[in-house]
Amino acid sequence: MLAATLVRLLPYVTMTRSQLAAIALLALTASSVTAVDRQAVTTVKPLLVTAIDQGEAHGVLVGQAAQYIGQTFKSNAPIEIDVKTVQALGEPGCKRLAVTTSQDGVVDFNREERGTKPARMAFTYQFNYCRDGRTPQAREAPL
Repeated sequence: MLAATLVRLLPYVTMTRSQLAAIALLALTASSVTAVDRQAVTTVKPLLVTAIDQGEAHGVLVGQAAQYIGQTFKSNAPIEIDVKTVQALGEPGCKRLAVTTSQDGVVDFNREERGTKPARMAFTYQFNYCRDGRTPQAREAPL
C-alpha cells in the first residue's frame, strides 16, 4: 500500500531511481516489522529461565493472576512481562534479572486525586535467580 502511494506521487517528486528505490525499501521494511512474540504464561517463572538461557524473554500473563490484576487495576488490557539479564552471578545458571510488568488502561490508586485517567503503567524490579529456582546472594562473576 505504501509502495503504491509512492508510485502515484512519482510524477510530482523529483528524485533519482536509486533514491526512490531506497525509500520504497525502507517503507517495505518498516511495514514488515512485527511486535515482540510473547509467550502466554500463568506465572513469571518460565520467562525467568528463558532470560537466563537467552538473555531476555517476553510474555503475557494469562489465567487467574491476570484476571485478579485486571480487576485490581480496572483494565482488561494484556499484562505484558519483559525479563532481561542484568549481569551474571558467581554461580553457574544464576543471573541478576530485571523484570518489567506493564499494562495499558490502568487506573492508578491515587487516593488524593480520584479523577485520574487510565494510562499505561509499568513496574520494574530486579533480583537474583537461578535455573533451579533459588535466589542466591549477589556475587558478581569474575571479569
